[in-house]
Amino acid sequence: MAEQIPLELPDNPRLAQNIIHFARALRRAGLPVGPGRVIDAIRAVEAAGFSDRMDFYWTLHACFVNRPEHRIIYAQIFRLYWRDPRYLEHMMSMMLPSIRGVQEEKAAQAGEKRAAQALLGDHLPEVPQEEEQESTQIEVDASLTISAEERLRTLDFEQMSTEEMAQAKRMIARLTLPVKPIESRRSQAAVQGKRIDHRRTLRVAMRRGGELRDIARAKPRLRWPNLVVLCDISGSMSQYSRMVLHFLHAVANEKGAGWAKVHAFTFGTRLTNITRHLATRDVDAALKAAGSEAQDWEGGTRIGDCLHAFNRDWSRRVMGQGAVVLLITDGLERGAPEDLSKEMERLHLSSRRLIWLNPLLRWDGFAPKATGIRTMLPHVDSFRAGHSIHSLEALADAISRPDDMGEKARLMALL
Repeated sequence: MAEQIPLELPDNPRLAQNIIHFARALRRAGLPVGPGRVIDAIRAVEAAGFSDRMDFYWTLHACFVNRPEHRIIYAQIFRLYWRDPRYLEHMMSMMLPSIRGVQEEKAAQAGEKRAAQALLGDHLPEVPQEEEQESTQIEVDASLTISAEERLRTLDFEQMSTEEMAQAKRMIARLTLPVKPIESRRSQAAVQGKRIDHRRTLRVAMRRGGELRDIARAKPRLRWPNLVVLCDISGSMSQYSRMVLHFLHAVANEKGAGWAKVHAFTFGTRLTNITRHLATRDVDAALKAAGSEAQDWEGGTRIGDCLHAFNRDWSRRVMGQGAVVLLITDGLERGAPEDLSKEMERLHLSSRRLIWLNPLLRWDGFAPKATGIRTMLPHVDSFRAGHSIHSLEALADAISRPDDMGEKARLMALL
């Protein structure tokens, strides 16, 4: 017989209150749950009934979950919230440090941690003093001995809890991305310059009746390049793209970084220019405005079409003067590979350097098996990971070293 859930009748206001509180817990855990979804959930439960636990579970699941990575968090909060007799014990055990002999799956750990934080809020339990351990062989998680910042630097953005995300955003706000100036074809007067300034030399000689006494010299004039960022905001990239945009906001508002201008574009199913929003000093307000303009958040991916739109409409405006291009995407394209190759080649030829950040490089033994990745890889100068704070810090080396290829050479050998 199906397990029964002791809830009130649908016409009782307490049912709506329970669903509202459940939705708030999901929202605190990171799920995009708004008032519209709450209303849909209440109506769905009234229409589908709630006598069977699994039917109730999947009814709410259909209303609140739209991404695969949210399933674990939803399952944990549902189990803890809907009348589990030991829910408080589960939450307390998740928030306390533990000694365990088998490493659990990272995704499940992050889901449980977010679920516990969503239900407990900021009231963390005190850590009790452990008594003397028995003389048994126990494997201790060594990560508890390192500092929180060091651990966060290498932690995958997708595996971070809500509190860890907040800490990571504060660390990202302090990151810098310096760049060296590049030599222009224009020159300026210099006493010790390596070039001979023929025009100035002849002008001075003509003032002296044609007598040539000194040789005027010049050196190349230095200028700062533009930074152009193309960030994938499709469903598979949303968590990473949010952190990258936080980093991009810090770079755009950094004084003395050297960039002439920072241009930012998001793409999923269409291309959106969010450059003007980065000028807002408050990062939350800037990203909220950018998210309102980009209507394809967490949608599909059309890399080839979006690159075509950029090359056609924006390339000549923002790619002049030797711009450095950062392409942030996982390369999972469903369009025609011939069109994607053509647009990538054009983008590569228009840029001074094209650096591709791909969060899939976080996996050991990553190989370019996807058609989109195999198509795009030959047209980039450097191929690097983009899944953690450490990978964003390493960007400075990739930009300052013209010979840096990242993982491109190794992966090209596998093609």
